[in-house]
Amino acid sequence: MSDHRRYTRRMAGKRSYGDSCGVARALDLVGERWALLVVRELLLGPKRFTDLRAGLPQIGPDVLSQRLRELEASGVVQREKLPPPAASQVYALTERGRALEPVVLELGRWGSQAPGAGDAPLGADAAMLALKTMFRPGQGLRASYEVRLGEDRYAVRVDGDRLDIERGGADGQDATIATEPGTLATVLWHGGAESDLHVAGDRASAKRFLDLFRRS
Repeated sequence: MSDHRRYTRRMAGKRSYGDSCGVARALDLVGERWALLVVRELLLGPKRFTDLRAGLPQIGPDVLSQRLRELEASGVVQREKLPPPAASQVYALTERGRALEPVVLELGRWGSQAPGAGDAPLGADAAMLALKTMFRPGQGLRASYEVRLGEDRYAVRVDGDRLDIERGGADGQDATIATEPGTLATVLWHGGAESDLHVAGDRASAKRFLDLFRRS
């Protein structure tokens, strides 16, 4: 089956821009409300349906189910089953879905320059992806960290010009930084005090890490 026929079949019964431009075709697949935010929530690793709801508290369960079905039909998301003892179903990005990461990060950089977000909450995954958008390479740091945002854990590795973030606890980290997403954003980008963060381990390394994300 040709790519055009696959695309036409996916769009059957779904609103389409009816434009063969690549931008329009991309928006046909991920341009529905909440779709890219679902992708954002899966960029750092698979999640259960309930975890997606927790990361997107404003979305209703029926809408989330619909978006997941659409993203699955478009080859962006796939369902997987965790091994025992968890054995629960999770949603994960396909290789095609993971290719959206630079798009999402660039949108984040662009959107961060928009007028203030007001009192809107910042989710844990969104805060960690914000670190990726603000990362300033070239500082020569090579270290690993565990960042704890509320109940969420992230393993972070800095290797010179490379920054890797995965959901889950770290092993053998140089330092651990614990806080809430909003507090982390306040400390890094809105003049908050580093004393509001709970740091364990190599405090000098933790400070070098935080300095990688401050606005110049």
